[in-house]
Amino acid sequence: MNEQLQPLKKQTREGKTVRSGTQDDVVYAHIFDAILEQRLAPGTKLSEEALGEIFGVSRTIIRRALSRLAHEGVVLLRPNRGAVVASPGAEEARQIFYVRRMIERAITELACKNAKPEQIAALRQMVIDERECFARGDRGMGIRLSGEFHLKLAEAAGNLTLLGFLRSLISQTSLIIALYESNSRTHCSDAEHDQVIDAIEAGNVEVAVDLMMRHMDSVDAKLNLDGETASDDLHAVFSHLLPGTKKKAPRNAASR
Repeated sequence: MNEQLQPLKKQTREGKTVRSGTQDDVVYAHIFDAILEQRLAPGTKLSEEALGEIFGVSRTIIRRALSRLAHEGVVLLRPNRGAVVASPGAEEARQIFYVRRMIERAITELACKNAKPEQIAALRQMVIDERECFARGDRGMGIRLSGEFHLKLAEAAGNLTLLGFLRSLISQTSLIIALYESNSRTHCSDAEHDQVIDAIEAGNVEVAVDLMMRHMDSVDAKLNLDGETASDDLHAVFSHLLPGTKKKAPRNAASR
């Protein structure tokens, strides 16, 4: 199969932005989205054959995308057994949340100093969009926006290294919550996001950091050892990409 073909032009779910870039960029982005939205269950086997069929690309492209995801800690590459979505244990989960708290603290401090008015406005719009998604029952997109809020905040902080760390941590956090969330009906509070934005816009570092830490506390407090709630059926997860397939929207996962 020719790996220099044009970027994938598959139809996305309603409300999604069409992906662009190289073919492995597009495959990577779709799998990352599925993990971020908790549509892929921790421990799911990521068959190169099945993914190649779904995305219409070669196994080489699939391997490149999976390698990138493995580098970010959300996919585990097992020699001679293929790739699986990472399934963090309880101790690993505690460590990931500990590191995320540190990163979120640093990002919030920097955002108070560096966030531009247009970035503040974009954050507020994201909270509005998130609230509307949950209100109309689109939990997948709401979960995604909840995570992307933190990434947008990292952009406002102006530190690309922290942004890179946070991107990986958010996807790992999504896996952890899919495994251990105590109430699958809860989601990241948009009211808490609003409060953080207000403090950042006011340049009040102490208040903003305190609010962000309370926000992380509320997420951490919801975790227990409940089982996974996402899907391990690759064709069902990516059904929106397959021609002639009606939209399927499994909304059974928790968010951050």
